[in-house]
Amino acid sequence: MLIIPLGSTEQHGPHLPLETDSIIATAWAKQVGAKIGADVAPVVAYGSAGEHQSFEGTLSIGQDVLFATIVELARSAKHHHEGVIFLSGHAGNAGPLQRAIKQLKSEGHNVLGFVPVLAGADAHAGFTETSIMLHLAPELVKLDKAEAGNTTPVGDLIHDMQHHGVRAVSHNGVLGDPSGATSERGAQYMDELVSTVLAKLDVTDQV
Repeated sequence: MLIIPLGSTEQHGPHLPLETDSIIATAWAKQVGAKIGADVAPVVAYGSAGEHQSFEGTLSIGQDVLFATIVELARSAKHHHEGVIFLSGHAGNAGPLQRAIKQLKSEGHNVLGFVPVLAGADAHAGFTETSIMLHLAPELVKLDKAEAGNTTPVGDLIHDMQHHGVRAVSHNGVLGDPSGATSERGAQYMDELVSTVLAKLDVTDQV
């Protein structure tokens, strides 16, 4: 099997780096790969992040290009691997990923795709992602600049974000509150992400 991490280059508030989603996706892929003996490809560092476009540093390739990229990568990988698992660190990649998986399965490819789903998690650059980054790359987290954003459940904000972008609902780009984030909680979140994939693959975590 081959695991391909999907990231994004986008704003993550004033305290987290632009490559947050790529860092998380890469770590997720490497941890799953170690559990199941799969190869891990370099991260696709650009994703569908148009909702963050009004914030400096965001670079988005859009849904159609991401869809095509995923499809072509899986087609290429078939020459050397029996299947491909896509792990996306950016929830905004979900739409293109789902469409690509459907297309690839219709062509007979063995593919799976996952986006980060964590119980009780906030949406963007809040407690959840800050905790994970404190675990994975604490030197890149600027806690002195961390501040709360819009803490309204993302389901109540999605319409405005889709039509007007994240800035319409959050002045600082944060959807959540990073207060109290810890490396220990970040490690637990990563364990949960890995376990989600292993459960889908029906693999017992014995490492």
